[in-house]
Amino acid sequence: MLFNTFEFAVFFVLVLGVYYCLTRRAQNVMLLGASYLFYGWWDWRFCGLLLASTLVDYLVGRVMAAQDRDTLRGRRVRRACLGVSLTVNLGLLAFFKYFGFFVESAAALLESVGLQPNMPLLTVLLPVGISFYTFQTLSYTIDVYRGQRGAVKDPVTFGLYVAYFPQLVAGPIERSTRLIPQFERDRVVDGERLAGGVWLILLGLFKKMAIADAVAPYVDEAFAAGQSGDWLFLLCGAWLFALQIYGDFSGYTDMARGVSRLLGIELGVNFRQPYFASSITEFWRRWHISLSGWLRDYLYIPLGGSRGGGRWGWKTYRNLLLTMLLGGLWHGAAWTFIIWGGLHGLLLAAHKAWLRGKQPGYHDPLASVGSFLKRLVFTAITFHLVVLGWVFFRAPDLTTAWAYVEGIVTLRDGEGYVGTMGLGRVAFFVGLVLLIDVPQALGRRHEVALAWPWPVRGALAGVMLILICLLGPSDDTPFLYFQF
Repeated sequence: MLFNTFEFAVFFVLVLGVYYCLTRRAQNVMLLGASYLFYGWWDWRFCGLLLASTLVDYLVGRVMAAQDRDTLRGRRVRRACLGVSLTVNLGLLAFFKYFGFFVESAAALLESVGLQPNMPLLTVLLPVGISFYTFQTLSYTIDVYRGQRGAVKDPVTFGLYVAYFPQLVAGPIERSTRLIPQFERDRVVDGERLAGGVWLILLGLFKKMAIADAVAPYVDEAFAAGQSGDWLFLLCGAWLFALQIYGDFSGYTDMARGVSRLLGIELGVNFRQPYFASSITEFWRRWHISLSGWLRDYLYIPLGGSRGGGRWGWKTYRNLLLTMLLGGLWHGAAWTFIIWGGLHGLLLAAHKAWLRGKQPGYHDPLASVGSFLKRLVFTAITFHLVVLGWVFFRAPDLTTAWAYVEGIVTLRDGEGYVGTMGLGRVAFFVGLVLLIDVPQALGRRHEVALAWPWPVRGALAGVMLILICLLGPSDDTPFLYFQF
């Protein structure tokens, strides 16, 4: 059930109609049932996996909370419980998402040394959103193990935390310390929240349908010609994919936040104008914020973070690289995602090393340039480094990705032509993104338009609706991040 469909609109209207008539406890029970209905709409069999993760981590949390942290036995039991949670959740994730990848990679490795392996062939259907809810429920058990929060006693509340339908299949990855307290208290939806929720839904639909879905055919055409396309044709395709994935993913997040706000529950901001970042480090503070925060708190810091490594800080660079490699693998079982993660890890390490090397007496080569122009230069560099990574993220395989990059770098004169119309198309969609992101950046909030005079606000909403109708696809298009 997609946010941008008539079925979801009917489902949500019915949920709201019942929701506002119930007490808090009954609201939670109803939302839990609605969440399983929402998730089962794709395939009811996936609900069993969701329920299994929920039951395991609910029981693990209760057992850990009952142990005395000051006794040897208590510490051992808590470690064992954490091990059970990690084994079950990561085991399910590994089987459903990575089984085929590891089997194929092992077979290719054996064939490269002259062996003919008889590897098992098994096609495993990937449960939608498994990466998101696995990380969300794992953060809860790790927090309980660390003593950063107590165990949830009410199974309905915990079940709703894992399965809450607005953010179940593509995030944001919420922390239990933020979301569970909202389930445990009464919710009020006043006029401000109602207006903010509706605006975020409209904003998300605009990003998804008028930007992401509208540029998708041109992106598909460019990547289909990845091994033979003209360099400017390929570059425009890469630029447009940067807009597509941003509009698609941030559009989903906006709609999720808007839907949840109408229920009186606030979800975290997952994007803050990431293409305005002037460094790769800043980019990851603006892009998919909930994932980058999760990787930082539950992977990078436990690995050692920025501690140690001597004068050159080599351990910091190692930890950054490992974290981003695993972050790439989290996105999908393919070498293209691993290369994408590794590239970002190297860029983060290089930026960290550059900052470390700015000792007293350091001469900034752009010191004579105005601060705004200087930031603009670094922003353009950062954006194109990110676009380089997006080529690997989007390409169907490594062969296509390398050929795509080679075609741009060598200024290949190949198939496909980009004239004034092609460059104008890129400029048009860039303009649509800037129309949204510039006011949000200046106003420091996604709902900044709600503070504008109502004629301006109404005109903007009207333009967005018209562009959705004109540019949006005729069929229902899934969100890109549903595959992760």
